[in-house]
Amino acid sequence: MRPMQERAYERRGEQYLLIKSPPASGKSRALMFIALDKLYNQELKQAIVVVPEKAIGASFNDEPLTTFGFWADWTVFPKWNLCNAPGTDGGKVNAVKAFLESTDKVLVCTHATFRFAVDKFGVDVFDDRLIAVDEFHHVSVSPDNKLGFHLGEFIARDRVHIVAMTGSYFRGDAEAVLSPADEAKFDTVTYTYYEQLNGYEHLKQLDIGYFFYSGSYADDIQKVIDPAERTIIHIPNVNARESTKDKIREVEHILEALGEWQGTDPATGFQLVKTREGRILRIADLVDDDPSKRDRVSAALKDSAQKNNRDYVNIIIALGMAKEGFDWIWCEHALTIGYRSSLTEIVQIIGRATRDAPGKTRARFTNLIAEPDASQEAVTEAVNDTLKAIAASLLMEQVLAPRFEFKPKNPANGPIAGFDYGEGGYDPLKCNVGYNGESGQFQIEIKGLVAPKSTEAQRICQQDLNEVIAAFVQDKTTIERGLFDPELVPEELTQLRMGKIIKDRYPELDEEDQEAVRQHAIAAINFVQKAKEVATGESTPNTAFVDGIRKFALHVKELDIDLIDSINPFSEAYSILSKSMREESLKQVQEAIAGKRLSLTTEEARELARRALRFKQERGRLPSITSLDAWERRMAEGVAFLVRMKAEAARG
Repeated sequence: MRPMQERAYERRGEQYLLIKSPPASGKSRALMFIALDKLYNQELKQAIVVVPEKAIGASFNDEPLTTFGFWADWTVFPKWNLCNAPGTDGGKVNAVKAFLESTDKVLVCTHATFRFAVDKFGVDVFDDRLIAVDEFHHVSVSPDNKLGFHLGEFIARDRVHIVAMTGSYFRGDAEAVLSPADEAKFDTVTYTYYEQLNGYEHLKQLDIGYFFYSGSYADDIQKVIDPAERTIIHIPNVNARESTKDKIREVEHILEALGEWQGTDPATGFQLVKTREGRILRIADLVDDDPSKRDRVSAALKDSAQKNNRDYVNIIIALGMAKEGFDWIWCEHALTIGYRSSLTEIVQIIGRATRDAPGKTRARFTNLIAEPDASQEAVTEAVNDTLKAIAASLLMEQVLAPRFEFKPKNPANGPIAGFDYGEGGYDPLKCNVGYNGESGQFQIEIKGLVAPKSTEAQRICQQDLNEVIAAFVQDKTTIERGLFDPELVPEELTQLRMGKIIKDRYPELDEEDQEAVRQHAIAAINFVQKAKEVATGESTPNTAFVDGIRKFALHVKELDIDLIDSINPFSEAYSILSKSMREESLKQVQEAIAGKRLSLTTEEARELARRALRFKQERGRLPSITSLDAWERRMAEGVAFLVRMKAEAARG
């Protein structure tokens, strides 16, 4: 087993198991190991594997696991892999009932088939069975999400085992995947991107970036594409702003930009294009709707005999395909044109490039986005797309970072075995930064940090900070002000906005635990941003992040939570944005945001007053409206706002 699979298999006895692990880390195989144990050693009757689309069903085909030393093989009888069955979900729903009444062990079907089956037969017919949900981020607590509703019913009845698997436990709509009460019942196995890249033999570096263009994207595609790299190009949906509304012509334009068309390979249907250097590129076009063409190309890409042939295909051009579950280990560059509204979709697209393969040391994801243009009516939409692209980039940087363990600084602390504390070792008089290269984990001491007390708050700080940060960077007001408001006091974001997100997300936590989660989440995002800002080109990619964290910690007088709260989490993103966008477009975005600046709300004033009370407890006085410190003035304004409101209410 791979490290992630071992980690998951150790928890095989849990009734509810959530596996958060990147694309290509081996979740499908991990599920096979766990399911076989549940069927043969935990007395469950059957296992039902539920996938979002038919193509992903192939990930759960027969596997001769005994060949590799496991005690049983994974077998799915052909008639019970409903992803391969012809016909509609209606017929497949009856097949689910037939399976439940049989003595066979494993069924694979789509999310849709499973939803209809639960609708038709109820939850009780699934008692004493394992339900494994792949790509679990498709679930949400929204009342409109049928799969989420059914899972809530299963958990309430408490008669099934559930294994949930996902590469991204956050959604583009910022909806929670599970309710806090249901989520608390799951035992979580987390395997990070950082651990995955660390454990790879070949691939060691993943670059994330965005690139702005004006005019037609096809004219600028040559600036971001390297024909020598194996690339998947995702062109925009025909309804997207970046689309020319003629997808066939867009593909032709890309082919023309790459070189001179030489014809079509009769065996595979791949387009053959000769570059200016004389190389022949083999290009798979998955955009053409003609079934005879697309089915041939799609079948050629699935040819298992060519799986290890690096030169079989050079570039794949897709529109809605080649995302979740699509496996091409040689892909070095995922180029996406136009913003994707779903962060999970971006994680899935990036996952296409993160397979380990011989000779592949570096992979990259590029988002090619249209610059906002004053002449467009849709300037607001363009600004929104820009903000969403930056949010996705910030979140992916977070997902790729090593794991943080933040500790309050106190005299009882000491060095922990396995952690390197840099030159001079652990210093009891300072806030120390320790790094464990084997586990890819940072241990950072911060003065004044609030430690989580409850088990749930500890779990959130250890496992769910990325989900909290996803909600923060997707919050429109937060990112707008963080990037473009010159009068911003950073604490308005780090304390007020993040504080509100934590309160809304975890209402069951007490105030102190909510503050602990807030501080840990802000520390995580700001350490990543500071590491990126401080890291220089002198370090190797593997050590640049570690060096950046250490340099930041060394350069500040004292590593305390007030300092961390006073950092704008978006300042480094703005610095990159200002280099990659034309000055005139940047100015226009700033003006669009400035025009929407709002005055203080009652809710914000109340939160400022709460912070002012904490300030008084710590310093023995209330914040002053004339203070030189901008955040102290802001707290005083919040108190004054509430006093005025109270006086006006008293006057009637």
